Parts: sequence; C-alpha cells; structure tokens
Amino acid sequence: MSLQAATSTPSLAMPRVELFKLFAEPGRLQVLALCAEEELSVSELATLLDDSQPQVSRKVAPLREVGLLEARRDGTRTFLRAGDVLSDLVVQDAVAEGRRLCLADGSLARLPGLIAAREARGVEHFDVAPAEKASSAPTMPEHLAHLAALAPLLPGRQLALDVGTGDGLVLDVLAPLYQRVIAVDRSRAQLARVAQRVEARGFHHVSLFEGSYDDAALVQRIDTAGGADLVFAGRSLHHASRPAAAVRALARLLKRGGHLVVLDYLPHELDAMREQGDAWLGFPDAEVRRMLLDAQLTVLASFPIPAAFHPDGPDASLSWHAWVAQRPTSSGAVT
Repeated sequence: MSLQAATSTPSLAMPRVELFKLFAEPGRLQVLALCAEEELSVSELATLLDDSQPQVSRKVAPLREVGLLEARRDGTRTFLRAGDVLSDLVVQDAVAEGRRLCLADGSLARLPGLIAAREARGVEHFDVAPAEKASSAPTMPEHLAHLAALAPLLPGRQLALDVGTGDGLVLDVLAPLYQRVIAVDRSRAQLARVAQRVEARGFHHVSLFEGSYDDAALVQRIDTAGGADLVFAGRSLHHASRPAAAVRALARLLKRGGHLVVLDYLPHELDAMREQGDAWLGFPDAEVRRMLLDAQLTVLASFPIPAAFHPDGPDASLSWHAWVAQRPTSSGAVT
C-alpha cells in the first residue's frame, strides 16, 4: 500500500510536514496512543500519565484541531477517542511509538485499573445503601398472580436473567412468567436485600448470583442451560466501564431467538448522579442501537418509559428509555 493510498481516505486537514511537527512531542504521541486504546477524559489521561490536567489539555488541543482525536460530552465531562484516521500510515507509526512510550512509563499498564474503577464506585455506593431498604417485602401481591396468566403468550420462558437486579423489583414481574430466574448483582448488600424479598414472595425458582454478567462462572451456567430466553438489564448500562463491551457480553448470554431488554437513561446533565455510582450520564438512542447491532442483535423496538412509572428517587426527573433486541434464530445477517 502506498502512502498516498493510505492517506486519501480519510485525510488529515494538514500538510505532511505539519503532521511530522505535531508528532515531534512525545506527550502527544502518548495521548494519541491511549485514546486509541480507550475513550478517556482529560482527568483520566492526567491520572494515567501522572501529569496535570492543564498540561494534558495542551497536548490534546492540537490533536483535536486536526481530527486525530474526537470529543464526546458526558454531562460536564469530555471524553476523547482516536479519530477515524488510524488507517494513515504516519498516524499508525505515531500510535505505535506512543504505545511504546506508554509501556515504558507504565501508563498503559495502569489503564485496566482505571477503567475498572469506573464501575467500582457504583458497587461501593450500593454496598453502603441505607439499611431501611432491608425491610422485608410482603407476600406475593394479587396482581402477580395475573402475570402468570400471560405465560402461555410468551414464546420462550424457561430462563430469564435480571442483570443488576438492585432491590429486586423486576423479579416481581419475571418470576411469575419464567420457569427459572437468575438475579445478578455485584453488590453483596443488594443481594442480601433481594434474598429477603425472594423469600417473602415465595420465589423458590429464583436464584442469586454475586458477580458480573461476564463472570466465567455465570457464562458457564447459562451455557449449560442452553442460553437465556430473556436478559433484562435495567439501569445497568450507565454503570458499565465499557458500555459497548457490556452489551456484547449480555448478548452472549442469549439463546438463539432470545431477547435482550435494555432500560436506561437518555443523555442528561444531572452530574449529581455520579454520586449514585453512575459512570455515564445516559446514552442517545442511536448509540444504544449501534451497540445492539454491533453485538449481532436485531433491534425490535425502542420506546420511552413514562415518568409515572418512575415517580420517586434521585433519577425521577430523568428521561428513561427501553430498547428491545433479539438474537437471530439463524446465523444470517443482522439488520
């Protein structure tokens, strides 16, 4: 491949000599290499590089100006990722050299820990949730018995997963409809409260799993069962360090023809939600659709959740949205 062919699509809006000058600073190469690995904020880049935020911003600015870095707003934070120019041979060399520098100073080795920390705050928040949440639930309400009558209308109802079960409210809907339900949460304190709810409801076919949706033990358990008919991820995606990877992991749990339901927030500016352990301030509809399609799922529907369905809590003012997708019944193309 010639240099001319490699740089024609997409092209950088600057002469080659200026590009070489831009890459003369090692710090810019490191920033570019790290953002080619992961979408990162200036604060996160500063942590990885053991540098000040103003100095990192100074290195970021010229990279953004020429399209080497793209920016995305998330509340008051701005996240950066490598632009659509990595096919350029000069840029590839710059990323490779930046990666070598990051390996040498340890910044690349610190990246996995930094990404994991995005989710850790959420676990800590729910582990210290108020004790009053532990009040025992009443016996099964009368309306749940009506839900069981809907079971014959569902195409597959052997196994359902409630990912990020939280206080277990969704189990009131899933348990009467599915033969087996697994409630998944990384917070031991949350699961302790859910165990009380399950016991009070008499949901003896509901089991609890402490961990993440991508834990090897859970994946093996689901594979042994032939896959899940339904994976429900309620307000879980905004806690994930890598939302797109999370959607792929959730899709991995489905049997062919199984359904994934994602319930989460549309983009908002309520930074106080970070105190609740939120890593992201919602997602545009188009972005979630893209993640579902990238996970080889067929998007069936997306729709808003009326405010009347979530009248209380710190997120009551936010716009909630649901997406429904299906794993194809065959290995054909996803549309």
